[in-house]
Amino acid sequence: MTAQVDRHGIAAQGIAAEISADGAELCALRDGTGQDYLWPAAPPWPRHAPVLFPIVGRLAGDTLRHGGRSYRLGQHGFARDMRFVWVERGPARCTLELCDSAATRAVYPFGFRFRIAYAVADAALRMTFTLDNPDATVLPAAMGAHPAFRWPLRPGIAKSDHALHFAADQPAPIRRLSGGLLLAEPVASPISGRTLALDESLFAADAIILDQPAGNALRFAAPVGPAIEVAWQGFRELGLWSRAGGDFLCIEPWRGFADPVGFAGEFIDKPGLLLIPPGGSATAAMTLRLRPSG
Repeated sequence: MTAQVDRHGIAAQGIAAEISADGAELCALRDGTGQDYLWPAAPPWPRHAPVLFPIVGRLAGDTLRHGGRSYRLGQHGFARDMRFVWVERGPARCTLELCDSAATRAVYPFGFRFRIAYAVADAALRMTFTLDNPDATVLPAAMGAHPAFRWPLRPGIAKSDHALHFAADQPAPIRRLSGGLLLAEPVASPISGRTLALDESLFAADAIILDQPAGNALRFAAPVGPAIEVAWQGFRELGLWSRAGGDFLCIEPWRGFADPVGFAGEFIDKPGLLLIPPGGSATAAMTLRLRPSG
């Protein structure tokens, strides 16, 4: 039996995107020439741009503790593996929604309404996350974006010719992971001023995590060829990641991060979470601007 595929395309001058109801995932991002900037979900990583919710990263033992009970919740949460409902499907924008259910409460015992809106205009895609708390108790949660861009951006350009150029100097140290959990001690940053020269070896120890990024924008490019400008609002951390054997680079604005090594407390006490009051909401956004000529 063939799996059901439910996708919607949006387009405006200079940009086109394709979004799936499965995980509300961005599956293609093309410029006016038809070039797709997203990783095609091929081995060794079968995803394009998963949505991270209600956690970012891993919980210790993949276990959420709340109210004297333990729940099994895997890395990055469940949203990326669930089917969202279409709220809006237009020629240049669409919105999808995921609400709590018996299935989500079995692993995450909280009520929520999580909407993701995509809109294209002027060669840019804007992705807006809105998380509402419909319950009478505080909603603890994290959320993030995880887009994987082709690296190299164009065939024939060396991966090592690419760099990330930040909008501001990045003087703070970075954080690293051990077994998917956040190490306590920061380490020296490989970023020189505003520039991170890219090399596969940077990710041999898993993701690079900027828990104190300066500014909210960067540019991914080589000296020649196309470029991607990434900007974010409402997110507080930034993850950078690639996998050995994969020609992709993930640039990930987050609101939240993995459990620190040694953390064994209640989920609501986990560092880095959003704590949304009853009836409240939280919003964050990411904008991807394509520059076909660099």
